[in-house]
Amino acid sequence: MSDNDRLDPHTGARVHIVAARQNRPNLPSSECPFCVGGLESPEPYDVKSFPNRWPALASGVCEVVLYTSQHDATIASLGSEGIRKVINLWAERTTQLQQQSDIDYVLIFENRGAEVGATISHPHGQIYAFDHVPRRQHTMLQSHWKPDQQPTDRLIFNSSHFTVYAQYAAIHPVSLVIAPQHQIALLSQLNDDLRDDLASVLHKTFVALDQLFDAPLPYMMWVTQASAKTQYENVWLNIEIVSPWRAKGVQRYIAAAEISTEEYFNPVDPADIAQRLRNLVV
Repeated sequence: MSDNDRLDPHTGARVHIVAARQNRPNLPSSECPFCVGGLESPEPYDVKSFPNRWPALASGVCEVVLYTSQHDATIASLGSEGIRKVINLWAERTTQLQQQSDIDYVLIFENRGAEVGATISHPHGQIYAFDHVPRRQHTMLQSHWKPDQQPTDRLIFNSSHFTVYAQYAAIHPVSLVIAPQHQIALLSQLNDDLRDDLASVLHKTFVALDQLFDAPLPYMMWVTQASAKTQYENVWLNIEIVSPWRAKGVQRYIAAAEISTEEYFNPVDPADIAQRLRNLVV
């Protein structure tokens, strides 16, 4: 572990000191680096990934994933066909990165909206490939996490192969899980039918989320899947989507009492969010 990767001696929390990222561009006002002809995309593309010029990891890999060359697109506007291309790229990069001797865990994630720290509006996500399994993922994988079998009033919808529901102990006002109905450990293990179905599920989910408050929803999304080197039993792939909005333009802030105790006070009932989204899913 380098001096820039530190463990809190009391809580065990891992902290990456990434002072160089202070100098990265913030909300560029000129041309978009992700549009065709821009700094990162000189040639036309559908989807692509490339190394992040401002990596957050001293040991590991940081990549940017571009969902489309269309600057004003969203996951919802990509449709199932466009999302399917993104899923294929996620699976491909997971497989390739996990083959590296120094990589143990591949985290696929997205931040959308300035409220959650996104600095460029062009639709994109990121991949962090760690040389260890991060603590939250380790806790989930070690506990043999599996999706709620009976989410009852928190169920949003079922597809042929996936279930979408609001989390029981939700920290954030909007806190969803998308999981296959049968155990699968990695994105790369999804066959064509499952990838098609997941693309459709993500499309329906994001269309509904952007209608929830009649405005583009700021959100964070991430994929939990099996590690490359550390062995866990019964790993169940899942995608989480969370948003800090509790109403249109109204953000829930996590306060001192919550951060200091790791006990949270969510003003929104997950069942209410689930009911509202059920009414919006087409």
